[in-house]
Amino acid sequence: MAKTRRSSATMTQPTNRERLCGVFGESYDPEAWSDWRWQMRHRLTRLEHFEAFLRLTDGERRGLTMGAERFAVSVTPHFAALMNPFDPSCPIRRQVVPSSDEFTVSRGDMEDPCGEDHASAVEGLVHRYPDRVLLLALDTCASYCRYCTRSRLVSQGSLDPLPRRMDAILDYLRAHTEVRDVLLSGGDPLLMSDDRLDTLLGSLREIEHIELLRIGSRVPGFLPQRITPELVAVLRRHRVWLSLHFSHPLELTPEVAAACDLLADGGIPLGSQTVLLHGVNDDAAVLKQLFHGLVKNRVRPYYLYQADPVVGTSHLRTSIEKGLEIMSQLRGHTSGYAVPTYVVDAPGGGGKIPIQPETIVGREGETWQLKNWAGKVYTYIDPPAAG
Repeated sequence: MAKTRRSSATMTQPTNRERLCGVFGESYDPEAWSDWRWQMRHRLTRLEHFEAFLRLTDGERRGLTMGAERFAVSVTPHFAALMNPFDPSCPIRRQVVPSSDEFTVSRGDMEDPCGEDHASAVEGLVHRYPDRVLLLALDTCASYCRYCTRSRLVSQGSLDPLPRRMDAILDYLRAHTEVRDVLLSGGDPLLMSDDRLDTLLGSLREIEHIELLRIGSRVPGFLPQRITPELVAVLRRHRVWLSLHFSHPLELTPEVAAACDLLADGGIPLGSQTVLLHGVNDDAAVLKQLFHGLVKNRVRPYYLYQADPVVGTSHLRTSIEKGLEIMSQLRGHTSGYAVPTYVVDAPGGGGKIPIQPETIVGREGETWQLKNWAGKVYTYIDPPAAG
């Protein structure tokens, strides 16, 4: 009998998931892929990982070779599978794959743009607003955003382990009865084990004047497999609010939708913070699609952030003028629930300033003068026009 040859039309190319498993010499196994611990063990962290999956540009190769010394590189297989391996302008890829542009320092760039180090009450606790504090629970994330505000801390092992810091943190919080709101961030607190997170949240809940516990996390987008019924039970027990982070509609996968359903069905209030990024989401149509998708998944778009002027991130930043233009194309053109507040986290520690006529004191070229909640004026410098 003559052999039957497979036509090119019937031959299928390997999927991104299959190719990513192949990077580690494994075959795609849906059960393993759905295990968040497997995802963490198989993160792309080295040049050879990315070379095996992406068609890298020279700039990306230099970024992966040299950039990791400044700020660690890590991408979960789940998030990497959303990339276009052949297009360096892919909005998912631009967020997590370093490039040589990171070596450019622009006017206005700062190591600690939000002034958190200056406002540190004790190690790992930032007290900047009168009634709110930021608790840095971890210095690790599932994947690392190249525009990270805390790249000076995150992935660097700069913070002592949390158990060593907790006595001083709890003593401070007990003594400062004006604090009613604690935001846990880092790093990503949802990478803690259920038991450790339960213990931490329980210790904070024992302080009578603390009314609100929030967690800032990108885990539901980077690692939706981590959202389990057991984790939701911990969050529900301590009445936690979640501030999530999504940047592009491609991130709203079926796995992410299932994770959001699990959280919302468990009674966890969900909000989203989106950073305005050049070449990723600086387009009203893209943001409208993202915000509509979030609302569909019961996640309220809360803030649209002007990207913080972190050193080496000007290629990912837009101008404030661009942000105002986008907001004018959203407000009144879609559901109010789908329109976030556009804010600048004032460089130097002035806190979040909503960008609206009454907060804009003046502008000269790329330099904006903005007035914060306390009436103080802060300067924000747009990236170079080419960015």
